[in-house]
Amino acid sequence: MQLIIIRHGETLWNKEGRVQGISDIELSTVGFEQARLLALSLKDYPIREVHTSPLKRALKTAEVINEFHQKEIHIHDDLMEIDPGDFEGMYYKELVACEKDFLNKWITDPASVKMPNGESLTQLQERAWRVMERIISKDENALVVAHNFTIGAIICRIKGISLNINEFQSSLVGNASKTIFNFQKDGTFIETFNDRSHLQKT
Repeated sequence: MQLIIIRHGETLWNKEGRVQGISDIELSTVGFEQARLLALSLKDYPIREVHTSPLKRALKTAEVINEFHQKEIHIHDDLMEIDPGDFEGMYYKELVACEKDFLNKWITDPASVKMPNGESLTQLQERAWRVMERIISKDENALVVAHNFTIGAIICRIKGISLNINEFQSSLVGNASKTIFNFQKDGTFIETFNDRSHLQKT
């Protein structure tokens, strides 16, 4: 089984450096072009199932990719981005300047520290993995479109590593990237991680 994990294309909030969790922000013009180039790079892959977060930036990315495959798109609320609570929409520069105490706690123990009025990484991983278990159990080539922290949490679970700050950060990916896992009888192998080579034209 081949599992293709996609992060959505760029949004205006990505470009502006803002915390983008559960807000339903659409792809920017650049993000749509990224999705188109990503779709072209995947057009010959034997994708049997397409799964996505319901947020517009992920769903539109999935729809653009699916133009070459014409599969039913399965939408899962549990693939949404982490709920950052009170940090939603903040500029990262503002967050770093104003929330040093929280960030120090989060860096020390990101797995269990909850965003104020939001989620922890453990909560995110648990809900996202419920979906991924069902997808993987079908043993069909699948494409999953989701979000940065969601993907990082999924990758950590697949690789069997913890959610400590170093391992989690090393599992984060760029906009419109593809990460491909091969699930075989003798183990799970990473074919490609955070591949954005298809975006060289942008």
